[in-house]
Amino acid sequence: MQPIKKLDQLIKSLEGKSPKKIAVTFAQDPNTIGAISKAVDLGFAQAIMIGDKEIIIKECKKLGVDYQKFEIIDEKNDVKAAALSVEMVRNGDADVLMKGLIGTDKFLKAVLNKEKGLLPPKAVMSYVCALDIPKYDKLLFITDTAVIPFPDLKQKIAMTKYAVNMAHKFGVENPKVALVSCTEKVNPAIQNTVNDAIICKMNQRGQIKNCVIDGPLDIFLACDKEAVKIKGVQTPINGEADVLVFPTLEACNTFYKGLMLFGGGELAGLIQGTIKPVVVMSRSESEKSKLYCIALSCLMAED
Repeated sequence: MQPIKKLDQLIKSLEGKSPKKIAVTFAQDPNTIGAISKAVDLGFAQAIMIGDKEIIIKECKKLGVDYQKFEIIDEKNDVKAAALSVEMVRNGDADVLMKGLIGTDKFLKAVLNKEKGLLPPKAVMSYVCALDIPKYDKLLFITDTAVIPFPDLKQKIAMTKYAVNMAHKFGVENPKVALVSCTEKVNPAIQNTVNDAIICKMNQRGQIKNCVIDGPLDIFLACDKEAVKIKGVQTPINGEADVLVFPTLEACNTFYKGLMLFGGGELAGLIQGTIKPVVVMSRSESEKSKLYCIALSCLMAED
């Protein structure tokens, strides 16, 4: 498989594959309807819309969307809609779970339910994005933009493995992983840099496989070959990172939003750690990014 280097290629890669069933929680949100409708029209998704049937049909008509292309399950209570959609995914009646017009806290409460949710016991839940930036010649997989505020060592290891797994799905056989910091030197006063050194050693000993990891590294050493030459730092990443693992949610979230706002970036992101893909999209994301998120969920649902 040739690596997918741009998000438009992601959608093309799904052509001819069996569509995945997406259970949409409280689906009467017009933005959600618009994005899922395009995914259905492109042939890589089927939609089960769970919510207020009357409002869903009304919003579809406003958007000029044929509501008959969807399976619609009438449930006017958002919490019950969340429980039902999670149950459908857990039981195999749907392949992907997607958030609609429901508060993220209520949605994730259903996902994290210990008895009926989608997160296995002791698993780490995280978030990984594939970021498409015009000035970078391939996709950047970044983590964590949305879930873990201050990752400890265990969480950072899980974040790294999730991002590597996603890169593999995009055809990147041996992704270069940069553990991002403000410095390229291990500093005992900065715990993240110490954790980075441990993760690098785990990679060298085969505990984290099928990737090349180095860190701590700053963004320049991770993504700019010229900076590597200028600084004279020996790193196997060599300014060609496929994956960036950030030290905090604040750093990662600010990084990607800045690139989307000022750099023309687009993204596709998913919650990781769950037994099936879970799509949670920000209201500020573009229509394109929403479609890419759905496409990513279908790719990750492939066996």
